Amino acid sequence: MITLVKSKLKTFVGGIHPREDGKILTQGKKESPLLFPKTVYLFMNQHIGAPASPIVKKGDFVKKGQLVGSAQGFVSANVHASISGKVMDVVPWPHPITGVKSPAVVIENCGEDSWAEGTNVASDIDLISPEEIRLCIQSAGIVGLGGATFPTHVKLTPPKDKIIDTVVMNGAECEPYLTCDYRLMLEKPHEIIQGLKLVMKCIGCKKAHIGIEANKSDVSAIFKNIVLGDPDIKVDLMEIKYPQGAEHQLIKALLNREFKPTQLPLEVGAIVINVETAFAIYEAVKFRRPLIERIVTVTGSGVENPQNFLVRFGTPIKQLLEEAKVKANINKVIFGGPMMGIAQGNIESAVTIKGTGGILVLTDAQQWNLTPASDGALYEIAVPMDSIPVS
Repeated sequence: MITLVKSKLKTFVGGIHPREDGKILTQGKKESPLLFPKTVYLFMNQHIGAPASPIVKKGDFVKKGQLVGSAQGFVSANVHASISGKVMDVVPWPHPITGVKSPAVVIENCGEDSWAEGTNVASDIDLISPEEIRLCIQSAGIVGLGGATFPTHVKLTPPKDKIIDTVVMNGAECEPYLTCDYRLMLEKPHEIIQGLKLVMKCIGCKKAHIGIEANKSDVSAIFKNIVLGDPDIKVDLMEIKYPQGAEHQLIKALLNREFKPTQLPLEVGAIVINVETAFAIYEAVKFRRPLIERIVTVTGSGVENPQNFLVRFGTPIKQLLEEAKVKANINKVIFGGPMMGIAQGNIESAVTIKGTGGILVLTDAQQWNLTPASDGALYEIAVPMDSIPVS
């Protein structure tokens, strides 16, 4: 059982304290590019809002970064080819989150991996206007990569009567086992900060808070050094607690502002973005690179070689499991972590999407026992040690 220690770390009232053992498996594993998938299945509904509409057909040849699904309406997101190759078909395919068959563009890899015209072109981000930033984000199909997958350009277009004074960047990564955000923060800190500044410029906001859990103090030190001398960006260490990264809890912890569960952060003058989203924004604005890939943590007792892979969207998870050396006696595969993840009924058809930050593979059912903490407000979480490998 975990012993709670009072501290001055930023936090909120309530929550639970998951054990940290699971993160040990991959927190030292650098981003490892995966072998190119032979075939990708790109869903038109990888986001909250109206599904995109396919604009390619069977037999078409597409390049990496080419638009294959056009957003339908304002609350929607574009979908781009994550590989170069031939469109084999547009077919209904089992969606890993809903389980319902949904339209997906199927592309067979040709091996070229060449960028589409107009993409992967460097630009001067110092000269770009707020509206151009928003249009770059919209064109690139960027959605919230912390799990919600809400179209980012919509979030960065608040109503004119709402004044946003602070951007909150979420570096908590409070979900057990997952370390994809942690590795990105270690390996791409300057790019993430640049993405944050682009968001601030886009909405005309001068202040930002970056929230990082105390188990990532090395990242906190890196970020503090980068923003040293900038009084408008503050880096805060937060208590290790779930759900520290949720918008309501994050804003309470960092800004001490509260709002109703039915309200959005903009009601209290804030906008929240995830560190992966900030990085994607930098890539889109600086290099005109659409959102076609992300880091995915593949981990758990069911794999021999847990890793953080750089994964193209639409990649069959069987390829990820093979790369991580899946064991023979697995009994559960979860998209995400143990708290908010979705168990997969068929790993033969499951593929990665924009919201896939982790794949947790288990050999034995976890026992998550919640018990009241001594102060009556917080909660402890106990997991049998033998169910979480730490080797």
